[in-house]
Amino acid sequence: MASNKRQSRGVLAALSSAVFLGLSPVFARMAILEGFSPLAVVALRTSLATALIFVGIACFRRQFLYIFPVGLVGCFLAGAINGLGSILYFLALGQLPASVGQLLYALYPLFVAVFSFLDKQPVSKLTIIRVVVAAMAVFLLTNTSGVAAPIPAVLMMIGAAALYALHIPINQRVLYEIPAPTVTLYTLLAMSLVTVPFYLIFDRQIPGAGVSWWPLIFLTLMTFASRLTLFLGIKNIGGLQAAILGLAELFITIIISHYFLGEILSFGQLIGASILGASIIMVALEKHDPTKRHPKGGWLAWIHPPEIEPWSLQD
Repeated sequence: MASNKRQSRGVLAALSSAVFLGLSPVFARMAILEGFSPLAVVALRTSLATALIFVGIACFRRQFLYIFPVGLVGCFLAGAINGLGSILYFLALGQLPASVGQLLYALYPLFVAVFSFLDKQPVSKLTIIRVVVAAMAVFLLTNTSGVAAPIPAVLMMIGAAALYALHIPINQRVLYEIPAPTVTLYTLLAMSLVTVPFYLIFDRQIPGAGVSWWPLIFLTLMTFASRLTLFLGIKNIGGLQAAILGLAELFITIIISHYFLGEILSFGQLIGASILGASIIMVALEKHDPTKRHPKGGWLAWIHPPEIEPWSLQD
């Protein structure tokens, strides 16, 4: 019974994260069109989201500030990787429509499956089937007639997807022992330590006086909420399942970008979206034990304390 409750909470958290992640590229694209440079957008939204969650934890749940040293290293590693991926993502988004960019970014569950396998995480036959189905859907979705996507931007977005996928199994290891808000805080802090210096060194463009900050403010809120709900989902249903459920963000991006940015889907993309929906629905057939301790071995076996009582059953 408790396992089913945690499964339901994990699915709800992962789907909530998908909604927030789906809105993020729309607000990011709006901010860029308003006059913010891509590097300014990624630096400001990450640092502001970090400050937001730090103030919240420091004021209301100070015990979540504690983290053991190896867990901190794991969070910083995941955050640095995700920070580099965010830089690639926003640079690509400066040249791609929000819907096309997010469709390319949807490749990340395929990379998550590979990284989870290398970390000796169990990958079921149904998961493999769902990944294949999702890959077919992404192929249809990204073959958009009439859109001449710049090759460098496409490669940057695929690279961002791979780096985003890489940080998920690292955070999953850390989440076996640490509450999700703590992981969110230190992962975002590491992302800020990557994105802000990158902006200060290579960009330093300051938005003009007439630029609207509302898209950036909403993007910051989406970043804060998406990271927290993503890690709650990973903690309860695992990184791979959370990543595949996260593909629902595509529908959010496609619908919102259509109404707010005037982007239109082709008939082939609609078919791909339907296939992707079938892959997402199949998550209900998956069985996952969130209370199971981390597997022995794997390339991330070092991210756990030798003698500590697990936090995996605490919120």
